[in-house]
Amino acid sequence: MNQNPTLDTLLSHRSIRRFEETPIPDGDVRLAVAAGQQASTSSNVQAYSLLRIRDADRLAKLVELTGGQAKVARCGAFFVVCGDTRRHRLLAERAELPYETRLEGFLVAAIDATLFAQNLCVAFESMGYGICYIGGLRNDLAAVQKLLRFPRGVYPLFGLCVGKPAEDPALRPRLAPEAVLFEEHYPDDETLLAGVRDYDASMREYYAARGAAAASWSEKIEAQFRQAYRTSVADYYRDQGADLT
Repeated sequence: MNQNPTLDTLLSHRSIRRFEETPIPDGDVRLAVAAGQQASTSSNVQAYSLLRIRDADRLAKLVELTGGQAKVARCGAFFVVCGDTRRHRLLAERAELPYETRLEGFLVAAIDATLFAQNLCVAFESMGYGICYIGGLRNDLAAVQKLLRFPRGVYPLFGLCVGKPAEDPALRPRLAPEAVLFEEHYPDDETLLAGVRDYDASMREYYAARGAAAASWSEKIEAQFRQAYRTSVADYYRDQGADLT
């Protein structure tokens, strides 16, 4: 395989959950943000924003709101990644035009923000930092809204911890490329499940090597369907102005 530094960075990614608490220099943050902004964006709408939280009291509250994730307050920098249509709404209002985008507008904001965030993370990792996405930000978006005061048209999607790693975890196995790359048409269910069976074996070995219960990937996924999670998310985004029709 023709390896290069970019591939080395991408292929060595691990989620880091223990960080040194040394703050990340502002210059490094700005450089990573500039790299994030070079991500593809639909029609150049750039429907995203990034909020850095430094205040100790806010960080402590966010630890609570994300389910007790102490790393939120114990990393070099904590960010909230947002889909952001606020600028577009203000421009439409200034031009006396209706803001009518329906579900597509929300999807574009969520996709744009995610592409930006992944570029941002690769930039940070290339500088020697570690990262961890925090989906727990969506546990109680109404409380996050009260804390961070997002205006209408801004959709907080997930948090992001960044900092110097204070651990060196093993790479977590992924599904084989053949299990996600298909030629010409989508495979039948048996082919799809065959790839899952192979991956289950890899994940059992991974968990056993870490001293954890040797659960399979299938068992982990099945557990997620035992109850509905974050059922208030759609109502929150609607209240923020997302038309999900």
